[in-house]
Amino acid sequence: MFSFTVAAIVFGVIFLAELPDKTALASLVLGTRFRASYVFCGIAAAFAVHVALAIAAGSLLTLLPHRWVEGVVALLFLGGAIALLRHGQGEDEDEEGMKTPSSQSFWRVAGSGFTLILVAEFGDLTQIMTANLAARYNDPVSVAVGAVLALWAVAAIGILGGKALMKRVPLPLITKIAAVVMVVMAGVSLYEAIAG
Repeated sequence: MFSFTVAAIVFGVIFLAELPDKTALASLVLGTRFRASYVFCGIAAAFAVHVALAIAAGSLLTLLPHRWVEGVVALLFLGGAIALLRHGQGEDEDEEGMKTPSSQSFWRVAGSGFTLILVAEFGDLTQIMTANLAARYNDPVSVAVGAVLALWAVAAIGILGGKALMKRVPLPLITKIAAVVMVVMAGVSLYEAIAG
């Protein structure tokens, strides 16, 4: 039976844990570059997969080799920074022009968001917390609903924040800053892979 109380508790815990996470920043960066609805669909699907894995696998996720996951995340962030800089060269500042090229199709943009979040969040704190909450409350449906809604809310805040930022700051500057942020995030992930 579904419990609104459990779902609300899980929502609050996961929302607060995910808000300062690198995923919120990645959502913001993707939101400045691509159509918001495309980005959200990819990220939302990745979070749904993560919650399903957390609920199904429980604490087994903590046994995965954290170093390898962080190494792959570092490479993805570096690749994202390179792609941002290459794509940003010679672009005009027309927002509508940015949204319509065939290279930014729904499947490509949603797939990029899905892949980035799927790998970056694998074995992440919120996924482990979701598994622990599912075990604690013995209510997988309520925990899953609360966790998914919390993760989707954080992604939506990040994406909308990216769109609002783009209205006030020139797109080429956003592109350069986003690339620097992604390089820093890659460095942090690489450090965690080596140190962990």
